[in-house]
Amino acid sequence: MSEAAAKALSLFQGVVGKPDAPSEWLEVDQDRINLFADATLDHQFIHIDPVKSAELSPYKVTIAHGFLTLSLLPFLTAKIPAQVPEAYEGTVMGVNYGLDKVRFPNPVKVNAKVRAHRELMEVTQVAPNTLQLKNKITIEIDGESKPGCVAEFLTRVIYA
Repeated sequence: MSEAAAKALSLFQGVVGKPDAPSEWLEVDQDRINLFADATLDHQFIHIDPVKSAELSPYKVTIAHGFLTLSLLPFLTAKIPAQVPEAYEGTVMGVNYGLDKVRFPNPVKVNAKVRAHRELMEVTQVAPNTLQLKNKITIEIDGESKPGCVAEFLTRVIYA
């Protein structure tokens, strides 16, 4: 195991189960929803048509795509200060490795503010110079009791 990876493994193990501070708030406006609809070709009325949504949707406003909410994870989590910044010393790169479990318990309504909460669930060595972090990410919606998304997010951290 590389020296940097070994040090990082020990540091990460010390913060497993300890939540980080939340990210900053981000507003999910209609322009962002429309751009996502165009990028994904998902133009269902509940996302892009405020008039029809007011009439037919149980939410009475447009809502963000669940996958739009999910796609904000890298941006929002990048805004969370690391508990152990020294664990990233010697890093060559970080790679999104995927997701284990994703749920969308509550829709993100247009103009809602969201922020991410992160908790390291586990860290494993997957190669001599590579660690895998499994973080539970919860996307909080300002003023709502249920989150917009809860995901188990896998990241590979590669050391020199």
